[in-house]
Amino acid sequence: MSTPESRPFPLADADLCVKCGLCLPHCPTYGASGTEADSPRGRIMLMQGLATGRIVPSSATERHLDGCLGCRACERVCPAQVPYGSLIDAGRTLLAGQRPARLRPSRVVSAVLSRRVLRQWLATLLRLHAASGLQRLIRRFRLLGNGRLARLESLLPTPLPASAASAPRPSAEARGDVMIFSGCVGDIVDQPLADDLALLLADCGYQARRPAAQTCCGAIDQHAGDPAGLMRLAARNRAAFGNGDEAILPLATGCAATLRDYPQWIDGGDAFRRRLQDPIAFLLEHGTALRFRATPMTVAIHEPCTQHNVIRQGAALRTLLARVPALKVVELDAGGRCCGAAGTHFIHHPDAADALLQPKLDAVKRLQPEVIVSANVGCALHLAGGLRRAGGISPAVLHPVQLLARCRA
Repeated sequence: MSTPESRPFPLADADLCVKCGLCLPHCPTYGASGTEADSPRGRIMLMQGLATGRIVPSSATERHLDGCLGCRACERVCPAQVPYGSLIDAGRTLLAGQRPARLRPSRVVSAVLSRRVLRQWLATLLRLHAASGLQRLIRRFRLLGNGRLARLESLLPTPLPASAASAPRPSAEARGDVMIFSGCVGDIVDQPLADDLALLLADCGYQARRPAAQTCCGAIDQHAGDPAGLMRLAARNRAAFGNGDEAILPLATGCAATLRDYPQWIDGGDAFRRRLQDPIAFLLEHGTALRFRATPMTVAIHEPCTQHNVIRQGAALRTLLARVPALKVVELDAGGRCCGAAGTHFIHHPDAADALLQPKLDAVKRLQPEVIVSANVGCALHLAGGLRRAGGISPAVLHPVQLLARCRA
C-alpha cells in the first residue's frame, strides 16, 4: 500500500467531469451563493489548477474548497460518474501539502477523539454538566446570550446514563455474533445507543460485541486532507475488529461512509469493507422475530447525506418503521437535501449551516412530529440544537435504533 505522500492528485478522475452542469441544481452551496467556484465543477477546476500549478493556493481557494459540504449529492446525479467525494478530499490534501498549518485544528480534534480515555472523560463531563442543573440554567435564562458561544452550547445533548448491564443474551434461537462500530462522537454523546442496538440484535438471535480497541473512523482526518492520519486510524480499526467474518454494524452513517473507503488506504481494507452492513438493513433482513407494540405518534425521517448519497439504503428504515403499529411516518425533506451538519461544517461555518438547516426547521413546524429520526450523530446534534434555539415545538431527535428499541413489544 503506497504512502499518502507518494500519491499524486487523481487528475484522470477530475478529467471525467465534462462540466455539463447537471449537478448544479443539486449542490447546496452553489444554490446558496450562485458562485461558480462554489459548485462541484467549479471546485474541480480549482483542484485541477492546484494540481497542475496553474493556480497558487490562496485564502479564496481555501474558502471555496473548505466550503464544500461533502454531501455528494452531485455524485448521485453525475452522468459521468465523477468520484467527487474522493476528489474533494484529495484537493484538500493538496492544500495541506502547501499549507501544513491548516491541519493543526483537525489533528488536535482527531488526537482527542481517537483516545478512548479522553472520550470517557468528555462523556463524564457532559453528564455532569447536565446533571448539575447548569445546562438547564444556561438555556432557561439565556446566560450565554445569543452569540457563537450560546450556539455551541445549544448543540450539546442532554445525555442519558450509560448502561452498566452486560450485553443481552439472544432471546431467539442463537444465530451468531455481530460487531458494533460505535464511533468516537457517539461514544461521548450517546453511549446508550449501542445498548439499544444490542437489545434489538438479541431479539433477532445475535450476540453483539463492541471491540474495546476500536477508535475514530478517521473521517475528520480524511475530509481535512490528512490521509496519513486516516491510515493510522484505519489500521487500528482493522486490527480491533480482527479477521473474522462477523458483520460490522456502524451506528453513524458518517462513519460508515469513511469505513467503506478503507480499501484504498490500508491492506486488508477490502475484507473489512465486505463485513460492513447498515444496522437498519441488517435488522430488516434478519429481524423476523422482532415484535413492536402499537405506538401512536408521528415520526419524521431526516435522511443524512451519507445515507442518501453514499450508502443508499434508506428504504430499509421506511420498511422497518412500517412494521410498527399506529406509527405515522412522514418525510422531513423528501428531496434529501443536506441539513448543513456535514461533519464539522456546522461548527466551523455556523451561518451557512444554519441557513441550510432552516428549511428543516420550517418542515418541523408544518409537520408537527413528536420524534425526528436521523442515523447520523452530526445531523442529530445540528437538528436538536436548531430546535432548541428556535423554541416552540421540540420533538425528540433520535437515532432510528433508539426509536425501534422504545417500540419493542
